Amino acid sequence: MIRLIDRALLNEVSGEAVASPRRRKNRNFHPSDDFVAHRLLNAIEPGSYIAPHRHNDPHKDETMVVLRGRLGLVEFDAAGAVLRTTELAAGGEALGCDIPHGTWHTTLALEPGTVFLEAKAGPYLPLTADERAGWAPAEGAAEATPYLATLAAHFR
Repeated sequence: MIRLIDRALLNEVSGEAVASPRRRKNRNFHPSDDFVAHRLLNAIEPGSYIAPHRHNDPHKDETMVVLRGRLGLVEFDAAGAVLRTTELAAGGEALGCDIPHGTWHTTLALEPGTVFLEAKAGPYLPLTADERAGWAPAEGAAEATPYLATLAAHFR
Protein backbone atom coordinates (compact mmCIF):
# COMPACT_ATOMS: atom_id res chain seq x y z
CA MET A 1 0.00 0.00 0.00
CA ILE A 2 1.29 3.44 -0.90
CA ARG A 3 1.97 5.65 2.12
CA LEU A 4 1.54 9.36 1.59
CA ILE A 5 3.85 11.91 3.11
CA ASP A 6 1.31 14.61 3.89
CA ARG A 7 0.78 17.38 6.41
CA ALA A 8 -1.07 15.02 8.75
CA LEU A 9 1.94 12.69 8.88
CA LEU A 10 4.36 15.60 9.38
CA ASN A 11 2.15 16.90 12.21
CA GLU A 12 2.00 13.46 13.79
CA VAL A 13 5.74 12.84 13.79
CA SER A 14 6.42 16.44 14.92
CA GLY A 15 4.05 15.93 17.85
CA GLU A 16 5.99 12.81 18.79
CA ALA A 17 9.25 14.78 18.64
CA VAL A 18 7.86 17.49 20.93
CA ALA A 19 6.82 14.82 23.45
CA SER A 20 10.17 13.00 23.28
CA PRO A 21 12.87 13.78 25.87
CA ARG A 22 15.39 13.87 22.99
CA ARG A 23 13.19 16.40 21.10
CA ARG A 24 13.30 14.31 17.92
CA LYS A 25 11.56 11.31 16.43
CA ASN A 26 12.02 9.07 13.38
CA ARG A 27 9.25 7.59 11.26
CA ASN A 28 10.79 4.73 9.32
CA PHE A 29 9.48 3.62 5.95
CA HIS A 30 11.91 0.68 5.74
CA PRO A 31 10.57 -2.49 7.36
CA SER A 32 13.49 -3.28 9.72
CA ASP A 33 16.89 -2.07 10.92
CA ASP A 34 18.64 -4.71 8.80
CA PHE A 35 16.94 -3.59 5.56
CA VAL A 36 19.37 -2.56 2.79
CA ALA A 37 17.83 0.88 2.11
CA HIS A 38 16.78 3.16 4.95
CA ARG A 39 14.15 5.80 4.19
CA LEU A 40 12.70 7.80 7.04
CA LEU A 41 11.22 11.03 8.25
CA ASN A 42 13.23 12.74 10.94
CA ALA A 43 11.31 15.29 13.03
CA ILE A 44 13.55 17.50 15.14
CA GLU A 45 12.80 20.35 17.50
CA PRO A 46 15.05 23.21 18.63
CA GLY A 47 17.16 22.09 21.57
CA SER A 48 17.68 18.55 20.27
CA TYR A 49 21.39 17.72 20.28
CA ILE A 50 22.81 15.31 17.75
CA ALA A 51 26.47 14.82 18.60
CA PRO A 52 28.79 15.45 15.66
CA HIS A 53 29.68 12.22 13.92
CA ARG A 54 30.68 10.61 10.64
CA HIS A 55 29.94 7.35 8.88
CA ASN A 56 33.10 5.60 7.73
CA ASP A 57 31.43 2.84 5.72
CA PRO A 58 31.70 3.82 2.01
CA HIS A 59 28.07 2.72 1.57
CA LYS A 60 26.79 5.09 4.28
CA ASP A 61 26.48 8.42 2.46
CA GLU A 62 23.37 10.28 3.72
CA THR A 63 20.85 12.32 1.77
CA MET A 64 18.52 14.75 3.56
CA VAL A 65 15.72 16.89 2.12
CA VAL A 66 13.85 19.34 4.35
CA LEU A 67 10.09 18.99 3.99
CA ARG A 68 9.07 21.52 6.64
CA GLY A 69 10.92 24.08 8.72
CA ARG A 70 14.60 24.96 8.79
CA LEU A 71 17.60 22.76 9.53
CA GLY A 72 21.14 23.86 10.29
CA LEU A 73 23.86 21.70 8.76
CA VAL A 74 27.35 21.96 10.27
CA GLU A 75 30.46 20.41 8.72
CA PHE A 76 33.64 20.03 10.79
CA ASP A 77 37.29 19.24 10.19
CA ALA A 78 38.95 16.31 11.99
CA ALA A 79 39.88 18.55 14.96
CA GLY A 80 36.32 19.87 15.42
CA ALA A 81 36.69 23.30 13.82
CA VAL A 82 33.59 24.40 11.92
CA LEU A 83 34.34 24.31 8.19
CA ARG A 84 30.92 25.30 6.88
CA THR A 85 27.39 25.98 8.02
CA THR A 86 24.41 25.82 5.71
CA GLU A 87 20.76 26.53 6.35
CA LEU A 88 18.50 24.00 4.69
CA ALA A 89 14.86 25.04 4.42
CA ALA A 90 11.69 23.81 2.82
CA GLY A 91 11.15 26.20 -0.07
CA GLY A 92 14.55 27.81 0.55
CA GLU A 93 17.58 28.24 -1.63
CA ALA A 94 19.10 25.00 -0.26
CA LEU A 95 16.47 22.31 0.35
CA GLY A 96 18.72 19.44 1.31
CA CYS A 97 22.15 17.90 1.12
CA ASP A 98 24.08 14.76 0.32
CA ILE A 99 26.76 14.00 2.93
CA PRO A 100 29.62 11.76 1.79
CA HIS A 101 30.81 9.05 4.16
CA GLY A 102 33.74 10.11 6.33
CA THR A 103 32.45 13.69 6.69
CA TRP A 104 32.16 15.05 10.25
CA HIS A 105 28.74 16.68 10.58
CA THR A 106 25.69 17.43 12.68
CA THR A 107 22.30 18.99 12.17
CA LEU A 108 20.10 21.11 14.39
CA ALA A 109 16.54 22.38 14.18
CA LEU A 110 16.32 26.12 13.57
CA GLU A 111 12.56 26.30 14.08
CA PRO A 112 9.81 24.19 15.65
CA GLY A 113 8.16 21.57 13.49
CA THR A 114 11.21 20.85 11.33
CA VAL A 115 10.96 17.56 9.44
CA PHE A 116 13.33 16.15 6.86
CA LEU A 117 13.38 13.05 4.69
CA GLU A 118 16.54 10.98 5.12
CA ALA A 119 17.85 8.19 2.92
CA LYS A 120 20.93 6.05 3.50
CA ALA A 121 22.09 2.47 3.16
CA GLY A 122 21.25 -0.05 5.82
CA PRO A 123 21.61 -1.98 7.92
CA TYR A 124 21.44 0.20 11.02
CA LEU A 125 24.62 -0.14 13.05
CA PRO A 126 25.48 1.93 16.14
CA LEU A 127 28.29 4.41 15.60
CA THR A 128 31.75 3.06 16.33
CA ALA A 129 34.21 4.92 18.59
CA ASP A 130 36.02 6.14 15.45
CA GLU A 131 32.75 7.61 14.11
CA ARG A 132 32.00 9.61 17.28
CA ALA A 133 33.65 13.01 17.56
CA GLY A 134 35.93 12.87 20.60
CA TRP A 135 36.18 16.67 20.49
CA ALA A 136 32.41 17.18 21.01
CA PRO A 137 30.25 16.44 24.04
CA ALA A 138 28.28 13.22 24.01
CA GLU A 139 24.50 13.37 23.94
CA GLY A 140 23.23 13.83 27.49
CA ALA A 141 26.49 15.32 28.79
CA ALA A 142 26.24 18.56 30.79
CA GLU A 143 28.42 20.31 28.17
CA ALA A 144 26.06 19.40 25.31
CA THR A 145 23.60 22.27 25.88
CA PRO A 146 26.19 25.10 25.77
CA TYR A 147 27.94 23.41 22.84
CA LEU A 148 24.64 23.26 20.93
CA ALA A 149 24.15 26.97 21.65
CA THR A 150 27.54 27.77 20.07
CA LEU A 151 26.51 25.81 16.97
CA ALA A 152 23.11 27.53 16.82
CA ALA A 153 24.85 30.94 17.00
CA HIS A 154 26.27 30.28 13.51
CA PHE A 155 22.72 30.59 12.15
CA ARG A 156 21.62 33.87 13.76
